[in-house]
Amino acid sequence: MTFKEKVVALLNDGLAEKPAVFLIDLTITDSQKIIVTLDGDEGVTLQDCMDISRAIENNLDREEHDFSLEVSSAGVSTPLNMARQYKKNIGRVLKIKTATDTIEAKLVAVNDDFITLIWSAREPKKIGKGKETVEKNLELPYKEIKEAIVTITF
Repeated sequence: MTFKEKVVALLNDGLAEKPAVFLIDLTITDSQKIIVTLDGDEGVTLQDCMDISRAIENNLDREEHDFSLEVSSAGVSTPLNMARQYKKNIGRVLKIKTATDTIEAKLVAVNDDFITLIWSAREPKKIGKGKETVEKNLELPYKEIKEAIVTITF
């Protein structure tokens, strides 16, 4: 078993004990630095990071492999890349980039194929001069999303 295979197996074992926590990214550099990024259905606690770190570190032999380990949660500005992340952010405003547009809208529904967004826009009136506020609704397939970030409002 290679070093990377062993790390993946240990990580999966650790995550199996925490079903509300899931893996966003695993990177193992050439210098054997292990970087694990986690997210969770109800967020990620410090204890979650410590438990996953222990699950990996306590089962690797430092005599066999000299490694460093970093386990952290996905940051506020980390783009969403899994359907599970979208589900936990229903009701929040997202800034979404597609191949042709950038949309800032409220996420109202999620399924396995697409997300549903609503937002208000100012458009020219159909009759007469001026503009009117129109409610927009869009079902956007995941494959069309280039980047989606939760916007923070104060």
